[in-house]
Amino acid sequence: MADLDEKKRSDDAAEEAESQDAFDELYGLDDETVEACASAVDQEQPADALRALVEPLHAADLADLLERLTHDQRVGLLRALGEDLDYEVFSYLDYSVRDDLVDVLTVKQLAAIVADLESDDAVDLLEDLPEERQQEVLRAVPAAERAFYERSLSYPEESAGRLMRHEVVTIPNFWTVGQTIDYMRDEEIELPDDFYNVVVVSPAYRPVGLLQLSKLLRSRRVVAVSDIMEAEPKLVPGDMDQEDVAFIFRQYGLVEAPVVEESGRLIGVLTFDDVVDVMDEEHEDDILKLGGVSEDDFYADIFRTTRLRFSWLLVNLGTAIVASLVIALFEDTLEKAVALAVLMPIVASMGGNAGTQTLTVAVRAQAVNELTAANAMRIIWKEVIVGGINGFLFAIIMGLVAWGWFGDPMLGGVIAFAMIANLIVAGLAGTLIPLGIERIGQDPAVASTVFLTTITDVVGFFVFLGLASVVLL
Repeated sequence: MADLDEKKRSDDAAEEAESQDAFDELYGLDDETVEACASAVDQEQPADALRALVEPLHAADLADLLERLTHDQRVGLLRALGEDLDYEVFSYLDYSVRDDLVDVLTVKQLAAIVADLESDDAVDLLEDLPEERQQEVLRAVPAAERAFYERSLSYPEESAGRLMRHEVVTIPNFWTVGQTIDYMRDEEIELPDDFYNVVVVSPAYRPVGLLQLSKLLRSRRVVAVSDIMEAEPKLVPGDMDQEDVAFIFRQYGLVEAPVVEESGRLIGVLTFDDVVDVMDEEHEDDILKLGGVSEDDFYADIFRTTRLRFSWLLVNLGTAIVASLVIALFEDTLEKAVALAVLMPIVASMGGNAGTQTLTVAVRAQAVNELTAANAMRIIWKEVIVGGINGFLFAIIMGLVAWGWFGDPMLGGVIAFAMIANLIVAGLAGTLIPLGIERIGQDPAVASTVFLTTITDVVGFFVFLGLASVVLL
């Protein structure tokens, strides 16, 4: 039997090693390359040596490399590469690192980067620049491109207008498959590097359909485009919030969607890769806010990280003081029964953890439009009942533990009742708090946790100590 277990562990280890080898082959960056580049920059080796080290790297891998280096090493590598730098790297960089590098670039260099990037990535870079520098860069790019960037930047932040790209393949709705293919093969026509659909437009340049390239290639030349296109495509307004855009893409499995202005005219297109980035950003943002961090400060300097976290810790200090004031109300009770001080944190901890479970599910459900006013009452009752059932089960466990620990059945009854009450309140608060915060127009992920912790601590302490002062003393 022992031999079989050992063989199984050996096989599992071999499979894990094989899987890791496959990952290493697909992922183009390794620790040796990072160390070699860092050492080459520190030793001020010739630029050709640095170019040889990074030449095999994909732009995304080069972005990871830059993120792992120090500020001085990043700047040194950037200057060594010069015009040989793949500007696409700026579309993959963490925002903090990108801002760090942008600060050392000239307006001419930034204009060259903007001109080289796809329009949606260029707008993403431009929108983070200070207003004065942004205008300087815009004046340095060609007039035709500048008009598009200015139009995109006129839309609200985190909207479809900021995400869209203006490189779109459009054809009139009266064309045939043959005309469309001939148009796309015309060497004088400049088409986007990558696209998945052709947007079919009316004479007023309003989208009336989407034509998948797979359908186009499978159809006979004489077939009318209007016969094979997807009629009535999902049209995204330019001012739609990016969270709503992500929901539409996820809900209907979209690959691309035309973006229109108020009049219905086509102004750009959204692609799934940009929407996936939005989903990642929104999920990351929610996770960070639930942890009391306003933004990703992993690459920020010490003072910036300290400043970003201080305000939230200050709020938490205030709520902790509120909970302490509740404990102070029962100071005499605690002096007479030391066991209460030992058991008190258990009640608060269980309520906080149970509430966090409910809160996490509720905030996630809100993000994907699953928790709405229509079903809120049903979800609230469900969480209250779940809290009550769990509270009852843990009340039995903790009541018996307290009885056996301190030899007092009444003490076991007190903590059992407090456990039930606090878990019911945790389920109720974990649902009501994000709903209430959303109702007043704020992000539920930002402040929900601190309110929840305060409520479960205050209720847990008040019920436990209040009941103990009546029953035990």
